[in-house]
Amino acid sequence: MKVIILGGAGFIGSNLCDYLLKKNYSIKVIDNLSTGRIENILHIKDKIKFIKADISIKGNWIKEFKNQDYVFHLAALADIVPSIDNPEKYFHANVTGTLNVLEAMRLHSVKKIIYAASSSCYGIPKNYPTKETEKINPTFPYAVMKYFGEQLVVYWSKIYGINYISLRLFNVYGLRSRTSGTYGAMFGVFLAQKIANKPFTMVGDGNQSRDFTYVSDVVRAFYVAAKSRVTNKIFNVGSNKTIKVKTIIKYLEGSYIKIPKRPAEPNITFSNNSKIKTYLNWRPKIDIKQGIQLLLKNIEYWRNAPVWTEKSIKKATKNWFKYLK
Repeated sequence: MKVIILGGAGFIGSNLCDYLLKKNYSIKVIDNLSTGRIENILHIKDKIKFIKADISIKGNWIKEFKNQDYVFHLAALADIVPSIDNPEKYFHANVTGTLNVLEAMRLHSVKKIIYAASSSCYGIPKNYPTKETEKINPTFPYAVMKYFGEQLVVYWSKIYGINYISLRLFNVYGLRSRTSGTYGAMFGVFLAQKIANKPFTMVGDGNQSRDFTYVSDVVRAFYVAAKSRVTNKIFNVGSNKTIKVKTIIKYLEGSYIKIPKRPAEPNITFSNNSKIKTYLNWRPKIDIKQGIQLLLKNIEYWRNAPVWTEKSIKKATKNWFKYLK
C-alpha cells in the first residue's frame, strides 16, 4: 500500500510510520516541522520519503498525492492556550490545510482519508461516558478549528465521493509526546519534568480525570480504520476508562506544584468506545499502569540522549516497538 502521513514527524504520526513500515507500507511523510521533530523519524529516514511542506499553502507537495491509496491526516496545531491568542493561525493550519488536502485528494483521485479529529469538539459534555452522538460544543478556537476540519472531510465525502474515517482522539500519551508548554500534553510535560528532576505541574487540584490511551493503541486504530471496508463514519478513540490526574502523579512517583486551571476546561474526559469496537473490532490493549511503566522503563534512554542521533533514537525506541503489533 502507498500512503501519505501528514504530520508524520509528530508524536502520533511518527509512531504510525513505525507501525506501517512493519506492515510493508510505502510511506511519504509531509510535515512542516512546526511542532513535529525530524528526530522522531531519523531512524527510518532511508525507508520513507520526507517532504517538508506547509499544507496550509498550496505547493509542489500536492503532486505527491498521485497514485496513493490512503491519506492519514494528523497535521495540525494542537495547543489550546495559543489558539486563544492566535485563532487565525489555527484556522490556516487546521482548516485551510485540511481543505487543501481534500482538494489534492480530489485532483489525484485518492479514495480514502483517515482524519485525526479531537474529542475537544464535545466541550464539556452532559453525558459520560461520551458517545459520538453527544452535542457538539467546542469551547476553544483549537477545538472549533479541528471540528471545522472534520466537517470539511464529511462534506467533501458527500459531494466528491472521498471516503473517510474520522477518529476523535481522547487523551493520547506515550514516548515522543510533545514536552513543551506549561499546558502542553500532560504526559509529555510530566516526562520532561521527570527527566529534569523537577516537580510535576499539576493543573488545579488534580481531581480532574482523563481518558488516556497509549499511542500504540491509537496508531492501531488508524491502521484498522484504513484497512476496513467501513467508510464515512466517526469514531471515538479512547480507553472507555477514566483516571484522576493526581493518581497519575502518584504512579509516576514524584512531587508536584499546582498551577491554575484553565477556564472552560472539562473536569472529566471519558469516552464511550462501543461504536469503534462494533464497527472496527478495535479496543485498547495497554492499560494505564502498563503505559506508565513503559514510559518509566524508557526514561533513562531519553535522559542520556540529549544529542539526538540515529543510534540514540534507535536505542530509545527499541523497547516499545514490540507494542506496535
